Amino acid sequence: MSTMTEDPQAREQRPETQVRIGQGPGNRRELLVKMLWIGVWLIFLSSPIKDLTSGTHTTGATVAGALGLTAFVGTYLTLVFRNMGRPFAPRTVMSMVSVLAVLAPALAYSLGSSWLGLFVYLSVACGATLPLRTAAWAILSTAVALYLVAVHDGETSWDDSLLLVPLIGFAMVGVGQLVRTTNELRKARATVAHLAANEERLRLARDLHDLLGHSLSLITLKSELAGRMLPEHPDKAAQQVADIEQVSRQALVDVREAVTGYRRPRLAAELAGTQVALTAAGVVAEVPAEPDLTGVPEESEAALAWALREAVTNVVRHSGADKCLVQLTHRQTLDGPVLELSVEDNGSGGSGSGPGNGLTGLTERLEKAGGTLDAGRIKHGFRLVARVPTATSVDVGSGA
Repeated sequence: MSTMTEDPQAREQRPETQVRIGQGPGNRRELLVKMLWIGVWLIFLSSPIKDLTSGTHTTGATVAGALGLTAFVGTYLTLVFRNMGRPFAPRTVMSMVSVLAVLAPALAYSLGSSWLGLFVYLSVACGATLPLRTAAWAILSTAVALYLVAVHDGETSWDDSLLLVPLIGFAMVGVGQLVRTTNELRKARATVAHLAANEERLRLARDLHDLLGHSLSLITLKSELAGRMLPEHPDKAAQQVADIEQVSRQALVDVREAVTGYRRPRLAAELAGTQVALTAAGVVAEVPAEPDLTGVPEESEAALAWALREAVTNVVRHSGADKCLVQLTHRQTLDGPVLELSVEDNGSGGSGSGPGNGLTGLTERLEKAGGTLDAGRIKHGFRLVARVPTATSVDVGSGA
């Protein structure tokens, strides 16, 4: 590991360090990033909080205002944060938006102009969670409500807020459309991948039929001839048997050539299978969904796929782990760019004292692809690291 020198420019845009737009958090880091992104905008609640602590209201009004503000913020955060992953049902969304639509004008109307900022959050919630046409009317209605409450409170500097509410609301409508489009593209890509897999299966079935249909028919015919010739013409029967052997050997060669590409494991498929296998075994797993295979030859990809399969098999069968982290990273080393697969668990790593046949076979397979394998116990578990060279370096953020 001491030979690894990571490119600091490539660190910023690695697949595992990017927060996925339109998807729920996939790990603890993404959860913290998204919570921070939403929470930072709560700074605009400083005016209501300052108003509550100023002592200008009665005790009852202060308590009611604090409870109302807590309910407003809790509803807003629940609605917006949940909407990034698995959204609520439309009826639930409408109910929660209605709660915000009641609290915002009620608090601003009762406690003064310091609470007008709540209309901004109401506009954001409408733009981010409601259907396009409904969101447009809701945002405009929010602006009208802001105007009426501001006039009632005698607020004279409401022009900026009145402009901000529709602007930020319609901006969130655009963000929502972007998220929906991104999710649709993901689904379309998954559908294309599924169709491609089906097409490959059909191709293999068609090729096997074409290859074996003639050969098996010929073998059947010659077997029947050999059976009829055997009593009276054993020499001719022997010739037919020799022909059967030749046809069988050629059919075997044809089948091997046909399935060579089909049998080569694909890393994307292995990652998907890894998530399923670990979850079924009761192991909490963090697995990248979409591998970046830029510049990775098919032989190298297959070697990594075999390494992942062997590592996951060890985790499930031998390690006794309950957590597993799978990472796929492009790195720059002294020997050139590599794609690194890391599988780390919190188990024992098995009962053996030395490398087993599986790891030995993986080492040989990776060496044929120009790669390396490191595996061993770490402080809190076991880690396997497989690396294969990439054909081209990944220049990220170089500005070239």
